[in-house]
Amino acid sequence: MSHSQPATSLADLEVRRATQDDADAVVDLTSRIWTDRNGDYLTHAYTDWLEEPGADSKHTFLAVDGDTVAGIVQAVMLSADEAWFQGLRVHPEYRRLGLSRRLNDACFDWALERGATVGRLMIFSWNAPALGATRSAGFDPATEFRWAHPEPDAAAEPAACDALIVGDHVDRAWRYWTHSDARDHLSGLTLDPEESWAVRELTRADLEWLADERAVFTVDRPDQGVVATGYRSRTYERTTDDGTTERWAEYGVGAWDDVDAARSLFAGIARDAADLEADRTRVLIPESVEAVSDASYAGASISEEPDFVLAIDLAGLESS
Repeated sequence: MSHSQPATSLADLEVRRATQDDADAVVDLTSRIWTDRNGDYLTHAYTDWLEEPGADSKHTFLAVDGDTVAGIVQAVMLSADEAWFQGLRVHPEYRRLGLSRRLNDACFDWALERGATVGRLMIFSWNAPALGATRSAGFDPATEFRWAHPEPDAAAEPAACDALIVGDHVDRAWRYWTHSDARDHLSGLTLDPEESWAVRELTRADLEWLADERAVFTVDRPDQGVVATGYRSRTYERTTDDGTTERWAEYGVGAWDDVDAARSLFAGIARDAADLEADRTRVLIPESVEAVSDASYAGASISEEPDFVLAIDLAGLESS
């Protein structure tokens, strides 16, 4: 829908919780965005993305001007004190009114009420306007990552010098992770196993759960111990532009010592994905020259661009 005379001040806009009944208006908003980059995923994902009625761990805010959706954003609690903000969109005709600030403030207040001390979000590295707006809203750089895409392969073999172990080696995986360069670069952040495109701090309890419910990988090398680790975060299906369905296996992080260790870890991931009958994989890796070039050298394709994570100290906002 269009609005003949858009509101000229924030006071004219109502901010409320989004509902399934708003789907058509949200599609009208999001269909105007990123048309040069295959469009906005919210155009087709809104009804699945929206929280269930009465949900307390997730809240979608909508700014409306009559029947027109002027802006949208979602806040999610990923842990007891970590909030994730996603899907911030502002209608082109309602920009420069301070609407993104108002939507951010609504997220901050909601998260603080639920005990959050930090809030984070992800911005595509090519989205320069969003990066600037996010910094102006008080967010600081946290980390950057990229995707590696090893091909599913039931016959994939580790490097000759390594022994691939897939199982419940939580103690060894956790110790390796806490001392790894990957953890330092990523500020301890890995993919959340439930919320798509969201990262939070990995805990030992997470690895215990993942070992039971998904898969944890460690790569051992004689006389050296663990030289790589990772875990499967989830599987999901995606409809392609030609209408076919692809099954994806997603891995929350990949950390390794060297190219051979990366090759062995990707072999374990390739075999796991094949067992799951996945068509494609993606593995979160640090956006560093070493990690990205290791992944490529080890035979995995990599995404063309990195993604940036920014964070805001919500506890500091509360005390200020």
